[in-house]
Amino acid sequence: MQKILIITYYWPPAGGPGVQRWLKFTKYLVKKGYDVHVYAPDDPAYPLRDEALEKEVPKEANVVKQSIFEPYALASFFGRKNVKTISSGVVPDDEKQSLVQRVMLWVRGNAFIPDARVLWVRPSVRSLTDYIQANNIQTVVTTGPPHSLHLIGMRLKNKLKVRWLADFRDPWTTIEYHDKLKLSAYAKRRHKQLEKQVLAAADEVIVTSPLTVQEFHALTHKPVHLITNGFDSEVKRTDQLDKTFTLAHIGSLLSSRNPHNLWKALAACIQDVPGFAEDLSIKLVGVVSDDVKETLLRYDLLNHTQLMGYVSHDEVVVHQATSQVLLLIEADNPVKRCILPGKVFEYMSAGRPIIAFGVNDSDIQQIIGKSKAGEYFTYEDYDGVLAHIINLYQRYKSGNLSVASVGVDAYHRSRLTDRLIEIIERPQSL
Repeated sequence: MQKILIITYYWPPAGGPGVQRWLKFTKYLVKKGYDVHVYAPDDPAYPLRDEALEKEVPKEANVVKQSIFEPYALASFFGRKNVKTISSGVVPDDEKQSLVQRVMLWVRGNAFIPDARVLWVRPSVRSLTDYIQANNIQTVVTTGPPHSLHLIGMRLKNKLKVRWLADFRDPWTTIEYHDKLKLSAYAKRRHKQLEKQVLAAADEVIVTSPLTVQEFHALTHKPVHLITNGFDSEVKRTDQLDKTFTLAHIGSLLSSRNPHNLWKALAACIQDVPGFAEDLSIKLVGVVSDDVKETLLRYDLLNHTQLMGYVSHDEVVVHQATSQVLLLIEADNPVKRCILPGKVFEYMSAGRPIIAFGVNDSDIQQIIGKSKAGEYFTYEDYDGVLAHIINLYQRYKSGNLSVASVGVDAYHRSRLTDRLIEIIERPQSL
């Protein structure tokens, strides 16, 4: 039986999207007969927690935890709100950042390379060296961000000659928030150096989007495989939909994810479409930036909006299944073309019409178009958004609001695990 060690920062009771991918892979690897070991931090400063996910950890998995020093704990004197804001990724635009936030971002970007978990690398390599040898582990998987975990994998590879798979849930040097970290010229060079070293040292590289495959092919000759995120069996369709015309967004709405033309179109419908004001309900599930709230206030939409904050994944799947329309909002930024978050596939599985926003030629645009799961718009398109919302509302009023998506089953976590197993079982090149 193949023994696999997964090194991850995000593990229950962590909440948010980062934990889902390898929690689900672990579930299905165990079901398919693999001896799975998981290494995770024992006392992490997770910005989001979801204790309900602990029940999904397979009993057969061997979970090993080790304490981690979190620099964010030392930053608490700057104020807990500032620490939570920075660590969760909800960073205001430059002109709206306080002096404290600017200092914290500079320290985060330049004192801790590649990220604030880099101090966990050395003690992890020490303890895992003995653990891997004692348990005869054949394959090591690291998943990032935080990308410092790939440094653990690289050192273990060099030290023990184990097979190492580097999984990138997001890109490294082209990830959107790098622009906000106030990186020095040295820090930028160092990030690129580490990225190239990791990509050159890994036996196999796994990414979540087609465009990231292209990006990494230009940086390494090692195999780069595509395994997207996906959905699991708890995401179900239902006929018990919300009575109101609900538009729900699941996940963080950062300052960069603020489609003014969507809010403008909804405000126009309130003024011009009979009954729309009484029926409209906007559900924002997750962290919402102050910039988005200010825009909603400007368009007089806050009184139609439920700011629900972070909820458990169990509650998330209910909102996905019962909302009339699902909003999928990515940043109006070309570097986000390669982002395919897990909620894309959970939305598709829930079977509700999707309104998606982003830049042209993005991976999300391709997935939405191929699956026929909804409509995709750029931030500049006002007329198209307005016409589409009116059409959806008319179908809602007639009781005929549905979507006939295709090819969704290919993204079930069990099938994605089969693709992972193909990579694990690939013969090693000499």
